[in-house]
Amino acid sequence: MKRIAEKQIITWKDSPRRKPLIIRGARQVGKTWLVDNVLAKQFEDYVKIDLEKRRDLHPLFAENLDPGAILRHLELTAGRITPGRTLVFFDEIQACPRAIMALRYFYEEMPELHVVAAGSLLEFAFGEISVPVGRVQYLYMHPMTFYEYLLALGKETVAEYTLQAPETVAESIQQAVLTELRQYFFIGGMPECVKTFRNSGSMLASFQVQSEILDSYRDDFAKYLPRIDPLCLDAVFLNAAKSVGEQLKYTRLNAGHSGQMNRRAFDLLVKAKLLHKIPSCDPSGLPLGATANPKKFKASMLDIGLMQRLCQVPAKTELLQEDLLALYRGKLAEQFVAQELLAWHSSELFYWARAARSSNAEVDFLVVRQGTIYPVEVKSGAGGSMKSLHLMLEKYPNCPQGLVLYSGCRRALPEQKLLFLPLYCAAMIGDMRWGTE
Repeated sequence: MKRIAEKQIITWKDSPRRKPLIIRGARQVGKTWLVDNVLAKQFEDYVKIDLEKRRDLHPLFAENLDPGAILRHLELTAGRITPGRTLVFFDEIQACPRAIMALRYFYEEMPELHVVAAGSLLEFAFGEISVPVGRVQYLYMHPMTFYEYLLALGKETVAEYTLQAPETVAESIQQAVLTELRQYFFIGGMPECVKTFRNSGSMLASFQVQSEILDSYRDDFAKYLPRIDPLCLDAVFLNAAKSVGEQLKYTRLNAGHSGQMNRRAFDLLVKAKLLHKIPSCDPSGLPLGATANPKKFKASMLDIGLMQRLCQVPAKTELLQEDLLALYRGKLAEQFVAQELLAWHSSELFYWARAARSSNAEVDFLVVRQGTIYPVEVKSGAGGSMKSLHLMLEKYPNCPQGLVLYSGCRRALPEQKLLFLPLYCAAMIGDMRWGTE
């Protein structure tokens, strides 16, 4: 498999300003795979310490965090560690929070040594320690994008079309890419699910893996979140998934618990990277986050495949829908766009909701491209009034054009300041954070 983070991690290795790297992301998105199969191959020697399995090594970090002393003990079981030749990888580092603290001293006292760490639920570990701010770097891993999924299936040519300007691509090819996207809606981007589908050709086998991953997340909750009612956490997780694209209220996420308890459960799921909070904001200027309203928000899930499995979307009937935006009432399409924007463009997402009372006007997403804000709507057709989009374009003249992602081919309506794009173009409508080569 090829991941778009490969270029970023190799750049880290070669950087003269390198600091210890922490790879962050939900469990099973490919963090360990990236180190084992990409980064480790750049070194003569590779020392991998799984701190969840090797709890016998936790005492090394209990008191003295001197990196020389830590390495001398590690060499007894791992072999010689030589700066410049050896990659040291602390996997599942959240299991030993003081090991995270030790990264500071590796940076200050042994900057020539390549040290990388990975873990899930790191935000919970950070709550127990003094985080080494300014002395580590971060790389965020996401589920596989549609582009990466196509590469994994051996469809390199189709993958490249997803990153090309649609006006340069024949309409028949645009429709062919959209046909591939229908399958991705159900397989999703969790690497083990994609691998299973690639090897077996069976959607049902992939669905089984999705169920296993969801079960493993619930096990994590029991392990790391003992003070939260698991029934509340499960209910909020399910109802947030069913409400993708809708403005949320904590009291409505779970009738069996208080709004305060639901909020705590929601915030923990966001911390665990299983949900992403999308606040509304005023698009009058940058940065968008400066005007974010934390009380008016939507949510997206970690992965579209996990979403459809958790919501028990009937794949057999839904796959017969001709319009991708008709699948699960358009929620899968909006989840897809959120997921692509997070992976390609920004660690934060925002949308616009009119502040006036008794008004439900809203635009699904806001993206920034070359310093300019563009409103983005996910719609089921090229018709319709687009009332909210027109209202926003009129209210905010700094937004020059509205982008509409739908199940058709590229179509420009310059008189209305609208550009219709195939749904898969979510990958290229904002400023990309890294290349794909």
